[in-house]
Amino acid sequence: MTDYINALIKDDGPALVYIMDPMCSWCWAFKPVIEEIRTAFPGFNVYTLPGGLAPDSSEPMPEAQKVQISSIWKKIESTVGTTFNHDFWTQCEPRRSTYPTCRALLLARDIGKENEMIDSIQRAYYLNAQNPSDMATLALCAAEIGMDIEPFKQAMVSDELDERLQQELTFHQRLGVQGFPSLVLKVSDRWMGIGLDYKDAKSMIEQIKAGIEKTDI
Repeated sequence: MTDYINALIKDDGPALVYIMDPMCSWCWAFKPVIEEIRTAFPGFNVYTLPGGLAPDSSEPMPEAQKVQISSIWKKIESTVGTTFNHDFWTQCEPRRSTYPTCRALLLARDIGKENEMIDSIQRAYYLNAQNPSDMATLALCAAEIGMDIEPFKQAMVSDELDERLQQELTFHQRLGVQGFPSLVLKVSDRWMGIGLDYKDAKSMIEQIKAGIEKTDI
């Protein structure tokens, strides 16, 4: 178990556990909502766990999968209003590989900059048509948030970092997380899933308040 997970388990809360993947398009759509929730509960610790949507792969994404994921982008765009740069599908060679971005999240988290790294990766991917499955893109993201590129590259391929990622993926699987993003309220030893609303944070904020009140009874 990583130190981060141990701290989460021992946290008496209330605390929020946000499980996301930097290359998950629904997580990109959820970005304004989670930011509003953070603002609504400034005293809460928010623990961000990497989703691990797709393991390492050097293979180009199959054409059918490109069509599937690009259609999801269009669906999110039309239903939620999230902006996507669809040039990605013609300017890059997509791969179904999100583990590298999850490792980058962990390294940035070590210096308290996980939110900055997530933001940098998402903007590179969804707005600038860059491929975060590639080390070159992730190195640029690391530099953008003030990390030293060479140590970052070395750490990214270390067995120690991969082991940390696997432990955190195993942990959120034990929480029963079904997809990304997911949000869980933790109060002492109670864990409560929060229903998502991609357009309005208010219902989620009310769920969190109700969960806290229920625990206090």
